[in-house]
Amino acid sequence: MPKPLELTSSQFQDGMPIPMAYTGEGEDHSPPLHWENIPPGTRSLALIVEDPDAPDPAHPQRTFCHWVLYNLPPNAQSLPDGATPEVMPPGVRQGLNDFQRQDYGGPMPPIGNHRYFFRLYALDTVLPDLGRPSRAELREAMDGHILGEAQLMGTYQKMHHRRSH
Repeated sequence: MPKPLELTSSQFQDGMPIPMAYTGEGEDHSPPLHWENIPPGTRSLALIVEDPDAPDPAHPQRTFCHWVLYNLPPNAQSLPDGATPEVMPPGVRQGLNDFQRQDYGGPMPPIGNHRYFFRLYALDTVLPDLGRPSRAELREAMDGHILGEAQLMGTYQKMHHRRSH
């Protein structure tokens, strides 16, 4: 069997804390990402970063979206640290996150330790220009086109909520 699509970061392991530099408390850069084992027939990739624990992990009410990317070319294997449109592979488009921004918005949880899911999708098509799609609009456009999916989950809790002892 072919190996499943895999998504990793050099800055944090799956299930581990995301370094502060990649959050709203730090430089708010997107973390470097790397992927392998693209399924045969993949024509584009999409990435959604979301937090299902908003606003409070004890009482989650919604999934908060931090980044929406689509039409990543299949020959690209990574996104650099702080991936701005200038350094992204050609053709990549950004949707709208729940900060109402198109760029990456890092973790900034109001309370508790939240989980942040980086979800990579391999698609059998290149999507049309969707404008600035929300997470829901991108999911709808991807429906029926997903050949493979990978996820990387990092956690983050605001520093100033931690006790000093």
